[in-house]
Amino acid sequence: KWKGEGTTQNLESIVIGRCYDYIRIVNPAVGEKNCSQIWEAFKNAFINKDPCSILPKDYELFINLTLHTIPPNKSLFWENNQLLVNSFADRGRRYMSLGDTLFGFVADFLYWCGQADSPGLDYESCPTTVECENNTVDSFWRMASITYAQHSSGVIHVLLNGSADGGAYPQPGFFADYEIPNLQKDKISQIVIWVVDDIEGPDIDSCGVNTVKTLETRLKTLGYDVTCTDNNKSVMFLLCL
Repeated sequence: KWKGEGTTQNLESIVIGRCYDYIRIVNPAVGEKNCSQIWEAFKNAFINKDPCSILPKDYELFINLTLHTIPPNKSLFWENNQLLVNSFADRGRRYMSLGDTLFGFVADFLYWCGQADSPGLDYESCPTTVECENNTVDSFWRMASITYAQHSSGVIHVLLNGSADGGAYPQPGFFADYEIPNLQKDKISQIVIWVVDDIEGPDIDSCGVNTVKTLETRLKTLGYDVTCTDNNKSVMFLLCL
Protein backbone atom coordinates (compact mmCIF):
# COMPACT_ATOMS: atom_id res chain seq x y z
CA LYS A 1 0.00 0.00 0.00
CA TRP A 2 2.68 2.50 1.06
CA LYS A 3 6.28 2.63 -0.15
CA GLY A 4 7.92 2.88 3.28
CA GLU A 5 8.82 0.18 5.78
CA GLY A 6 6.01 -1.07 8.00
CA THR A 7 5.91 -0.65 11.77
CA THR A 8 8.93 -2.15 13.56
CA GLN A 9 7.97 -5.50 15.09
CA ASN A 10 7.52 -5.47 18.91
CA LEU A 11 7.29 -1.67 18.87
CA GLU A 12 5.60 -1.43 22.27
CA SER A 13 8.25 -3.58 24.01
CA ILE A 14 11.06 -1.61 22.35
CA VAL A 15 9.69 1.82 23.29
CA ILE A 16 8.96 0.83 26.90
CA GLY A 17 12.26 -1.05 27.20
CA ARG A 18 14.28 1.86 25.80
CA CYS A 19 12.50 4.20 28.18
CA TYR A 20 13.59 2.09 31.17
CA ASP A 21 17.08 1.66 29.70
CA TYR A 22 17.37 5.45 29.48
CA ILE A 23 16.12 6.37 32.96
CA ARG A 24 17.96 3.51 34.71
CA ILE A 25 21.25 3.23 32.81
CA VAL A 26 21.86 5.82 30.07
CA ASN A 27 20.84 8.95 31.98
CA PRO A 28 19.36 8.35 35.46
CA ALA A 29 19.79 12.09 36.15
CA VAL A 30 16.49 12.76 34.33
CA GLY A 31 14.66 11.25 37.30
CA GLU A 32 11.62 8.98 37.42
CA LYS A 33 9.42 8.72 34.30
CA ASN A 34 6.30 6.62 33.74
CA CYS A 35 7.34 4.46 30.79
CA SER A 36 3.93 2.81 30.28
CA GLN A 37 2.27 6.22 30.22
CA ILE A 38 4.91 7.43 27.74
CA TRP A 39 4.13 4.49 25.43
CA GLU A 40 0.37 5.24 25.62
CA ALA A 41 0.95 8.91 24.75
CA PHE A 42 3.21 7.89 21.86
CA LYS A 43 0.71 5.36 20.50
CA ASN A 44 -2.32 7.62 20.91
CA ALA A 45 -0.67 10.28 18.75
CA PHE A 46 -1.19 8.17 15.62
CA ILE A 47 -3.34 5.11 16.35
CA ASN A 48 -6.71 4.89 14.55
CA LYS A 49 -5.68 7.82 12.32
CA ASP A 50 -4.84 8.25 8.67
CA PRO A 51 -1.01 7.92 8.66
CA CYS A 52 -0.83 10.89 6.27
CA SER A 53 -2.63 13.31 8.58
CA ILE A 54 -0.45 13.23 11.68
CA LEU A 55 0.80 16.63 12.85
CA PRO A 56 3.75 17.46 15.11
CA LYS A 57 1.36 18.72 17.80
CA ASP A 58 -0.21 15.25 18.00
CA TYR A 59 2.94 14.22 19.88
CA GLU A 60 2.68 17.04 22.44
CA LEU A 61 1.64 14.84 25.38
CA PHE A 62 4.44 12.37 24.61
CA ILE A 63 6.97 15.23 24.55
CA ASN A 64 5.66 16.66 27.84
CA LEU A 65 6.00 13.26 29.55
CA THR A 66 9.54 12.66 28.28
CA LEU A 67 10.92 16.20 28.62
CA HIS A 68 14.06 16.83 30.68
CA THR A 69 16.85 19.39 30.86
CA ILE A 70 19.47 19.42 28.12
CA PRO A 71 22.74 20.49 29.81
CA PRO A 72 24.19 23.80 28.55
CA ASN A 73 26.98 23.54 25.93
CA LYS A 74 26.07 19.89 25.22
CA SER A 75 23.67 20.27 22.27
CA LEU A 76 24.92 18.73 19.03
CA PHE A 77 22.86 19.37 15.89
CA TRP A 78 23.64 17.52 12.66
CA GLU A 79 22.71 16.67 9.07
CA ASN A 80 23.66 13.61 7.00
CA ASN A 81 25.91 11.87 9.53
CA GLN A 82 23.73 10.20 12.17
CA LEU A 83 25.99 7.24 12.97
CA LEU A 84 29.03 9.49 13.36
CA VAL A 85 27.06 11.81 15.64
CA ASN A 86 25.92 8.84 17.76
CA SER A 87 29.52 7.71 18.22
CA PHE A 88 30.86 11.20 18.83
CA ALA A 89 28.15 12.16 21.35
CA ASP A 90 28.82 8.86 23.16
CA ARG A 91 25.27 8.45 24.49
CA GLY A 92 25.27 11.83 26.14
CA ARG A 93 28.64 11.48 27.81
CA ARG A 94 30.37 13.90 25.44
CA TYR A 95 27.41 15.69 23.84
CA MET A 96 23.65 15.23 24.01
CA SER A 97 22.33 15.05 20.45
CA LEU A 98 18.60 14.67 19.80
CA GLY A 99 19.04 10.88 19.83
CA ASP A 100 20.58 11.13 23.33
CA THR A 101 17.51 12.80 24.85
CA LEU A 102 14.80 10.53 26.26
CA PHE A 103 12.28 11.64 23.62
CA GLY A 104 14.75 10.97 20.80
CA PHE A 105 16.24 7.81 22.29
CA VAL A 106 12.98 5.84 22.50
CA ALA A 107 12.17 6.34 18.79
CA ASP A 108 15.58 6.32 17.08
CA PHE A 109 15.73 4.12 13.94
CA LEU A 110 12.14 2.87 14.42
CA TYR A 111 9.21 2.93 11.99
CA TRP A 112 5.55 3.11 12.96
CA CYS A 113 2.10 4.01 11.68
CA GLY A 114 -1.53 3.17 12.29
CA GLN A 115 -4.56 2.95 10.01
CA ALA A 116 -7.64 5.19 9.89
CA ASP A 117 -10.07 2.27 10.13
CA SER A 118 -8.25 0.04 12.59
CA PRO A 119 -6.95 0.22 16.18
CA GLY A 120 -3.90 -1.82 15.18
CA LEU A 121 -0.47 -0.92 13.88
CA ASP A 122 0.34 -1.29 10.19
CA TYR A 123 3.19 -3.80 9.95
CA GLU A 124 3.02 -4.04 6.15
CA SER A 125 3.99 -0.51 5.11
CA CYS A 126 4.04 3.13 6.22
CA PRO A 127 4.04 6.29 4.08
CA THR A 128 7.32 7.95 3.12
CA THR A 129 8.06 11.69 3.00
CA VAL A 130 7.55 11.60 -0.77
CA GLU A 131 4.05 10.11 -0.39
CA CYS A 132 2.90 12.59 2.24
CA GLU A 133 4.56 15.26 4.33
CA ASN A 134 2.44 14.77 7.46
CA ASN A 135 3.34 11.13 8.00
CA THR A 136 3.70 9.59 11.47
CA VAL A 137 7.49 9.46 11.61
CA ASP A 138 8.39 12.82 10.01
CA SER A 139 5.87 14.67 12.18
CA PHE A 140 7.34 13.00 15.26
CA TRP A 141 10.88 14.13 14.39
CA ARG A 142 9.65 17.64 13.59
CA MET A 143 8.14 17.90 17.06
CA ALA A 144 11.25 16.36 18.64
CA SER A 145 13.55 18.74 16.70
CA ILE A 146 11.51 21.80 17.69
CA THR A 147 11.59 20.76 21.35
CA TYR A 148 15.31 19.98 21.25
CA ALA A 149 16.14 23.38 19.74
CA GLN A 150 13.96 25.24 22.24
CA HIS A 151 15.75 23.60 25.18
CA SER A 152 19.32 23.98 23.90
CA SER A 153 21.57 26.60 25.52
CA GLY A 154 25.13 27.87 25.88
CA VAL A 155 27.54 26.94 23.09
CA ILE A 156 25.65 25.11 20.32
CA HIS A 157 27.54 22.63 18.13
CA VAL A 158 26.55 21.64 14.59
CA LEU A 159 28.24 18.69 12.86
CA LEU A 160 27.80 18.69 9.08
CA ASN A 161 28.95 16.28 6.38
CA GLY A 162 31.20 18.04 3.87
CA SER A 163 30.90 15.07 1.47
CA ALA A 164 27.09 15.02 1.34
CA ASP A 165 25.41 15.19 -2.06
CA GLY A 166 23.82 18.59 -2.47
CA GLY A 167 25.93 20.19 0.24
CA ALA A 168 26.50 20.04 3.98
CA TYR A 169 23.53 22.25 4.89
CA PRO A 170 20.41 20.88 3.18
CA GLN A 171 17.41 23.10 2.52
CA PRO A 172 14.76 21.99 3.16
CA GLY A 173 16.09 20.09 6.17
CA PHE A 174 15.35 19.54 9.84
CA PHE A 175 18.11 21.88 11.00
CA ALA A 176 17.14 24.61 8.52
CA ASP A 177 13.37 24.39 8.94
CA TYR A 178 12.65 23.24 12.50
CA GLU A 179 15.75 23.74 14.62
CA ILE A 180 17.23 27.13 13.68
CA PRO A 181 13.82 28.91 13.88
CA ASN A 182 13.27 27.47 17.39
CA LEU A 183 16.64 28.29 18.95
CA GLN A 184 16.19 30.66 21.90
CA LYS A 185 18.63 33.45 21.06
CA ASP A 186 18.92 34.85 24.59
CA LYS A 187 20.07 31.43 25.90
CA ILE A 188 22.80 30.88 23.28
CA SER A 189 26.33 32.27 23.60
CA GLN A 190 27.89 30.86 20.42
CA ILE A 191 27.26 28.50 17.50
CA VAL A 192 30.18 26.29 16.51
CA ILE A 193 29.95 24.62 13.08
CA TRP A 194 32.11 21.61 12.27
CA VAL A 195 32.26 20.52 8.63
CA VAL A 196 33.77 17.03 8.38
CA ASP A 197 34.41 15.16 5.12
CA ASP A 198 34.02 11.40 4.86
CA ILE A 199 37.34 9.51 4.92
CA GLU A 200 38.45 9.41 1.26
CA GLY A 201 35.11 11.04 0.42
CA PRO A 202 34.72 14.04 -1.88
CA ASP A 203 35.31 17.49 -0.39
CA ILE A 204 32.08 19.05 -1.64
CA ASP A 205 31.54 21.65 1.06
CA SER A 206 33.68 23.63 3.52
CA CYS A 207 33.48 26.62 5.84
CA GLY A 208 32.85 29.84 3.96
CA VAL A 209 31.75 28.23 0.68
CA ASN A 210 28.57 26.85 -0.88
CA THR A 211 25.80 25.82 1.52
CA VAL A 212 27.97 26.29 4.62
CA LYS A 213 28.42 29.94 3.68
CA THR A 214 24.63 30.18 3.32
CA LEU A 215 24.26 28.76 6.85
CA GLU A 216 26.93 31.05 8.34
CA THR A 217 25.30 34.09 6.74
CA ARG A 218 21.85 33.08 8.00
CA LEU A 219 23.04 32.60 11.58
CA LYS A 220 25.08 35.83 11.60
CA THR A 221 22.10 37.75 10.21
CA LEU A 222 20.05 36.38 13.12
CA GLY A 223 22.68 37.89 15.44
CA TYR A 224 24.58 34.77 16.56
CA ASP A 225 28.32 34.58 17.23
CA VAL A 226 29.36 31.92 14.69
CA THR A 227 32.63 30.01 14.21
CA CYS A 228 33.31 27.30 11.64
CA THR A 229 36.05 24.65 11.48
CA ASP A 230 36.84 22.19 8.69
CA ASN A 231 37.67 18.60 9.59
CA ASN A 232 37.77 19.02 13.37
CA LYS A 233 40.61 16.85 14.69
CA SER A 234 38.70 14.91 17.36
CA VAL A 235 35.89 14.02 14.93
CA MET A 236 38.44 13.00 12.27
CA PHE A 237 40.25 10.71 14.73
CA LEU A 238 36.94 9.02 15.48
CA LEU A 239 36.20 8.63 11.74
CA CYS A 240 39.66 7.13 11.18
CA LEU A 241 39.05 4.65 14.01
